[in-house]
Amino acid sequence: MLNATWSVMLELSPWMLFGMVFAGLLHGFMPAGFVHRQLRGSSGVVKAVLLGVPLPLCSCGVIPAGLGLKKDGASDGAAVGFVISTPQTGVDSILVSASFLGWPFALFKMAAAAVTGVLGGLLVEAGDRDSAGQSAESEEGGTTDRSWRGMVDHALDVLESIWLWIVFGVLVAAAIEVYIPESFFSSVAEVGAGVAMLVMLVISLPMYVCATASVPIAASLVVNGFPPGAALVFLMAGPATNVATIGAIYRALGRRPMAIYLLVIITGSVVFGLMFESLISAGVVGEHVHGAHGSWWETVGAVVLTGLLARFAGRDVMRWWAMRGADSHSEDALEVSVYGMTCNGCVGKLERTLAEADGVDTVFVSLQPGRAVVTGSIDEASLRALVVDAGFETQQAG
Repeated sequence: MLNATWSVMLELSPWMLFGMVFAGLLHGFMPAGFVHRQLRGSSGVVKAVLLGVPLPLCSCGVIPAGLGLKKDGASDGAAVGFVISTPQTGVDSILVSASFLGWPFALFKMAAAAVTGVLGGLLVEAGDRDSAGQSAESEEGGTTDRSWRGMVDHALDVLESIWLWIVFGVLVAAAIEVYIPESFFSSVAEVGAGVAMLVMLVISLPMYVCATASVPIAASLVVNGFPPGAALVFLMAGPATNVATIGAIYRALGRRPMAIYLLVIITGSVVFGLMFESLISAGVVGEHVHGAHGSWWETVGAVVLTGLLARFAGRDVMRWWAMRGADSHSEDALEVSVYGMTCNGCVGKLERTLAEADGVDTVFVSLQPGRAVVTGSIDEASLRALVVDAGFETQQAG
């Protein structure tokens, strides 16, 4: 199991780190306010999908981003197109997919994500014609740190937001390779690719699956005899949906956009899975999974990624401990709602600001919901002032 886990890390790490670098550069060099001025109408749907395809956001992470676009003036169609296409891909997911499953599979998956995103967005837009001609009423809120430090922080935040799912995906992939006999997957494949796709659809729709972290799982399934088309269904439907995402779309956009969102993902994943089975031979997929490992750059990448994952795990443990401390001293704790935090980088920034302040003993900051809980001798007015000084708000903007 240890050998299999390290082998998966060697394959995954260099491409994951490269994807982080790309995400940081994209964050730093994207024109300010572009997404909030352009994402309306049919062309806005296409722009939203083109914007979302390279972004390394998973199904839960994409919700605040997509609904943030809606709040800042994007149409429902653009928001739905962004939410459908973005979690299926990401530059890190594309590179990892190519490494594990080959470039034909990776490029086909990227095209499928783009097509389903555009289709879902246009269907929503067709029922909301009035919004297509409206202009965005608000511009991009806040400021974006476009310095090199800001790009590095963003790249690290991308990884921190999904670190647990990366660990989960690596361990599951290793366990599949070690503990599940190949005959099991062969028996599923013998039933037929269509049945295997439906099984993967039922499994993947309600659960959280990270687009990048789930690639090793899909690769292990394929290597052990699972139909590649069924793996494609898993990698399309899983990252794009989960129970939390479905509920968030229903609350924010309504029943019709949610129904279109689900229908497009379900139908699109099965259709593209069948297309892949008929157009591209299964032999193209999986040939990279058992390749030679251990080159110096793979080893360095695996060591660096392992260190980062350990660092993020330590942070989460410390936050959990701080939360326990705040709960145990709830009568002495101060809590304020915080608005304007969009990522774990914002959480870390506010935590550092509050932890360094006089009169603060323990700090706990959460992103969803946005709140800061502290214990110590600090008063509420000073706490609110520190939150504002860190670049956030303690009262929701009207």
